[in-house]
Amino acid sequence: MLTKDAIQRLFTGGERSIGGTVYGTIVALATLTAGAAAGQHPSQLLFLVATTSGAIWVAHVYSHGLGESIERGHRLDRAEFSSLAGKELPILLAAAAPTATLVLGAVGLVEESTDIAIAFCVGLAALAVQGLRYARVERLGRLGMAAIVAANLALGLLVVALKVVVNHH
Repeated sequence: MLTKDAIQRLFTGGERSIGGTVYGTIVALATLTAGAAAGQHPSQLLFLVATTSGAIWVAHVYSHGLGESIERGHRLDRAEFSSLAGKELPILLAAAAPTATLVLGAVGLVEESTDIAIAFCVGLAALAVQGLRYARVERLGRLGMAAIVAANLALGLLVVALKVVVNHH
């Protein structure tokens, strides 16, 4: 059974989840970019983002499982594999907020272009939050915190810029 602390860590992440969350958010934004550039409806984008994130998570769990198995000199048992899958879960969870946002457009509560823009903003906000978390864990000063948040946002905005370039060609 999950404790309150375990549930909180699942949604807010622990120190080790920052990298996976950033990676998963970039995957979600890139998928959203590709789908939006292709003119996909929010319901289709929702499916694309969720399934792509799921496939990336499975690939990470599988490939890391192979590596761990080789390093340990034996096939992973169920507990070792479950632990590994849990460590990679932030990749999958990072897609939850942008995907949930896309539900608004899929059911017609928000105009399609607005919905997609909101999903991008949610992803960018997640990148900023992960930058803040990293700065806190590493005890960076204000300048270091600003730099890491800026770097995360720059990476996310690079994906958004790619969307603009793709849409105009």
